[in-house]
Amino acid sequence: MSTRRDLTESPYLAAVTGRKASRVPVWFMRQAGRSLPEYRALREQHSMLAACFEPEVACELTLQPLRRYDVDAAILFSDIVVPLRAAGIDLDIVPDVGPVISDPVRTAADIDAMKPLDPQAIQPIFQAVSLLVAALGDVPLIGFAGAPFTLASYLVEGGPSRNHPRTKAMMLAEPASWHALMDKLTDLTLGFLRGQIDAGVDAIQVFDSWAGTLSLSDYRQYVLPYSGRVFATLAEHGVPMTHFGVGTAELLGAMSQALQPGTATVVGVDWRTSLTDAAARVQPGTGLQGNLDPVVLLAGWPAVERAARAVVDDGRRAVDAGAAGHVFNLGHGVLPETDPGVLTELVSLVHAL
Repeated sequence: MSTRRDLTESPYLAAVTGRKASRVPVWFMRQAGRSLPEYRALREQHSMLAACFEPEVACELTLQPLRRYDVDAAILFSDIVVPLRAAGIDLDIVPDVGPVISDPVRTAADIDAMKPLDPQAIQPIFQAVSLLVAALGDVPLIGFAGAPFTLASYLVEGGPSRNHPRTKAMMLAEPASWHALMDKLTDLTLGFLRGQIDAGVDAIQVFDSWAGTLSLSDYRQYVLPYSGRVFATLAEHGVPMTHFGVGTAELLGAMSQALQPGTATVVGVDWRTSLTDAAARVQPGTGLQGNLDPVVLLAGWPAVERAARAVVDDGRRAVDAGAAGHVFNLGHGVLPETDPGVLTELVSLVHAL
């Protein structure tokens, strides 16, 4: 168990725990990524999965954006499919495609054959967390995992999918298989996040990237119980927890219900929904994170400044309407074409506001 750092002055942790922050905190999903030339240079020597499982490399890639941007949090360099690989799933992360599963999980026998996390295989991730805790000083570290549904969608489809037809078919036509799969993936997610918390992360974020493809009723029946179990089980650790998905406007209320009352909880909001509207949909006392459209960063500084000011103003209105706090972020990850200089200026602007 890592000894916790004293981060009482952290604007990020203040905002996510419902305290008044000294400034609007900001960090970016995918802030360590292809938009940085130093990232691309290091990645030429390591595949994506190799980089995730090399503690020193993962540490360096996590720290790179902090050297450029005055962001208020670091997020562990990893990938949501890392625990699948550490559980023996044969997969690769293919450039410009994403995770590809060699043998998709589509039958009851496939699900029965799935293994739990291999403690030895996953240790490099936790070692990277320990290195980062020692290196970050007063900057908090966010750990993360993929939510059970999003992991299931990769496993069943065999890779990225627009409509997730095989996943939904299993969910609706073979509920016994679906629930067995989701139970196993919930255990996997919990093991991955518990290990990060024990190694010293200061907060966690659960990415349910593809939940927005579901109707509210299907989400409540087939997904919410498992995401809820993740957050309920981890609540005893006392670290702030964020729940994020894309295209989830109709699900925001249910996604906030997965989080645990009485703990520091945040719901990530994409750019399609105003923060003020999101505040009305989530449970009382929930913080909000977001929600600048990543494409705006490609539109020139005047457009970036206008949009950023609008997000900060919207965040203030959301807090006035009952949100516990606001963390400035994008509505999804930084696009590879983004000029890092624009992000530097954006952080300075948000902090000045």
